[in-house]
Amino acid sequence: MLNFKRWKATAALMLALVSPVTAAATMTASILEAAPAQAQGSRFGDVPDSHWAEDFITALVDRGVIAGFPDGSFKPEAPVTRAQFSSMLQGAFNKGKTRSAIDFVDVSRSHWAVSAIDNAYETGFLSGYPGSIFRPEQNIPREQVLVSLANGLNYRPDAPVDEVLNYYNDSFAISGFARSPIAAATEENMVVNYPVISNLNPTRNATRAEVAAFLYQALVREGQAGAIASNYIVDPDPIATQFKIPAGTAIPVTYTRDKILLMPDETLPVTFDLATNITTQDGKLLIPADSKVKGQLKPSGEGTKFVAEELIFPDGTVQPFNAASQTITETETIRKGSGNTGRIVKNAAIGTAAAAAISAVTGDRAIATEELLIGAGAGAIAGLIQNFLGRNSVDLVVVEPETNLDITLGSDLLVSAR
Repeated sequence: MLNFKRWKATAALMLALVSPVTAAATMTASILEAAPAQAQGSRFGDVPDSHWAEDFITALVDRGVIAGFPDGSFKPEAPVTRAQFSSMLQGAFNKGKTRSAIDFVDVSRSHWAVSAIDNAYETGFLSGYPGSIFRPEQNIPREQVLVSLANGLNYRPDAPVDEVLNYYNDSFAISGFARSPIAAATEENMVVNYPVISNLNPTRNATRAEVAAFLYQALVREGQAGAIASNYIVDPDPIATQFKIPAGTAIPVTYTRDKILLMPDETLPVTFDLATNITTQDGKLLIPADSKVKGQLKPSGEGTKFVAEELIFPDGTVQPFNAASQTITETETIRKGSGNTGRIVKNAAIGTAAAAAISAVTGDRAIATEELLIGAGAGAIAGLIQNFLGRNSVDLVVVEPETNLDITLGSDLLVSAR
């Protein structure tokens, strides 16, 4: 099986956390929003079992990452501020610091989330705005949550960013700074979209339920939580489907006959079978072995070469295919009365002009009705025979797909995993 290195794109991302906030700060936070849960249950009156995010919310409450409100509600549709998100990050992850904290002018040292904000900054999950501003009470959009998680956890996209993001109906609305991190988050199964899985809504403020889902999926990716079954988790497999097979790659083919016989100046349409599966390095099937390569054998110098035109997949999908073989100059000679004709034509596909030449030289008209003919067909042979009458021998080019036909890509080939 051929293995090809999966085409890589690049990107950068962010996220992290620290120790729990103080008891006093936690009490204030639980009133304001979402500090780690105290002795609360994991079920809420406004989050029924049928709620799309119930499993994510319950799991994070049980872990002390997120909390409900004193009235027993969770408020799943309420927005999340940057301070609240910092607190959630602190409860979810234990990541080392990558930079020193700074004093944000709008975050006093008595602010309930100052410790969480410091750690969100120190660990690379969140940054401030120019002028040392953090905006702790600003609601955080969905794309910023995903960017924060991707950057903080150092995720990088594998496939070209635009190819990944094209999955989303509203990919055009993703901000430039967020495109690469969101592509990485998508590939890492971190994106959860409700109710339409292909609608990202990147600039809409994230809800508490959505942030819970994003955070939990990040924990799954980090191996810190078990997977939760959900119909709204974006699956990267059908998204990042385009892979590049680089120019110069050899494509092995087979044929129904052992060889093809043709005249040096003859052009023949030929369809070869792929000899083996072509896969990515991690085993994703790119081109199945029962695919076909359609093209022509064309005169080239003193011989012939195969020029591919189309790649035909088993499901009937057709893709342009820029590939060609080297020039093949191997020949066999048919001589009048030599008795070697049977050996030469055995299990061979014979071009129309070649068949006419063989018939004229040997006097064997049966070759004109053989099913082995390719090209114009038997009906054209009668007229062509006149061109070769009087010859005692004829040289035929011999193409043996298993031994002397090496097809290589003339340009990069983009194909989808199947």
